[in-house]
Amino acid sequence: MSNKSIREGKNRSIIKAITYRVSATIATFSLAFIFTGSLEIASQIGVLDFIIKFTIYYVNERLW
Repeated sequence: MSNKSIREGKNRSIIKAITYRVSATIATFSLAFIFTGSLEIASQIGVLDFIIKFTIYYVNERLW
């Protein structure tokens, strides 16, 4: 069994993190908009959510 099949590459981790975060951020943005009624506030929450959680997810993936 090759080392590639055992270890997940950095590019794959990045792609997984981005696709997961995009879908989760859409959910967060939608809820923020429903609760606040403001596109500006919902967008700010969505951007912060994406940045913070993307970083946490990526670090977690690399540690595994």
